[in-house]
Amino acid sequence: MADAMSAILETTQAERLATGFVFTEGPLWHPDGFYYFADVRASMLYRIAPGRPHEVVREKTGGGNGTTFDLQGRLILCEGDNRRVARQAADGRFEVLVDRFEGKRLNRPNDVVCRSDGSLYFTDPGLRVPLAEREVPHAGVYRVAPDGAVNLVADFEYPNGLAFSPDERLLYVANTRWAQYIHVLELDADGRMLRRRIFADMSSDETDGVPDGMKVDVEGRVYCTGPGGTWVFASDGTQLGIIRTPEVPANLAFGGPDLRTLFFTARTSVYTLRAKTPGQPHPWSRLRAR
Repeated sequence: MADAMSAILETTQAERLATGFVFTEGPLWHPDGFYYFADVRASMLYRIAPGRPHEVVREKTGGGNGTTFDLQGRLILCEGDNRRVARQAADGRFEVLVDRFEGKRLNRPNDVVCRSDGSLYFTDPGLRVPLAEREVPHAGVYRVAPDGAVNLVADFEYPNGLAFSPDERLLYVANTRWAQYIHVLELDADGRMLRRRIFADMSSDETDGVPDGMKVDVEGRVYCTGPGGTWVFASDGTQLGIIRTPEVPANLAFGGPDLRTLFFTARTSVYTLRAKTPGQPHPWSRLRAR
């Protein structure tokens, strides 16, 4: 595993960019040269450029967590406490993108990704919502089509982080509670599930951390935060090793102009390391670069 990780990482000593938070999450690289990240438990959204102090983007996010952009470059934010997925409008305000499925209020949207066709996929675990307050009885992964239609892609025990393979035919989903593993959904051209299978077992004797945030690099390797650090898997599910950081991260993102900087949201701090292989560019970034 050590040899495999030396082929993946350019640096192994994490650099701390900022600290003093409660529980950081939702990392996202903006091509203008900064990262977004959330402090879930403090309901704050920040941005930080390497070498500069972090700045407040928004207060009272309603438990803001996972982030992405849509194809117009608008920021998308999962607001767990508000039980909705929100979108930032041109005036900076956040508006409801989706808060219901079949007329029933969502449980607690957690993480979100954008596909190159403009559809958005988000996870909606239900365990932390009191039983009496649950309107949707299952936890699931949902797809928001470009026209706004919302469909259930698959139900899960406790879906958390999610990420696409480079060809977008596979959607990886971390399962956080009870059994700890990564599921993979095989999708058709319209983004509907064809079949599903277990991609990797992440059960561990280490007690700090659970399968959570996830990203995929351009060679198809899967990076998933979990027990003890960030687990790295080959595209066939073989575990290559664990990236250790001073604090166990809940999520990560590829950033920097070359997309080779790993940005970790790790409890009270945010850290970076350099990778040898870039992460996948966001679909909006590809459109923007044309």
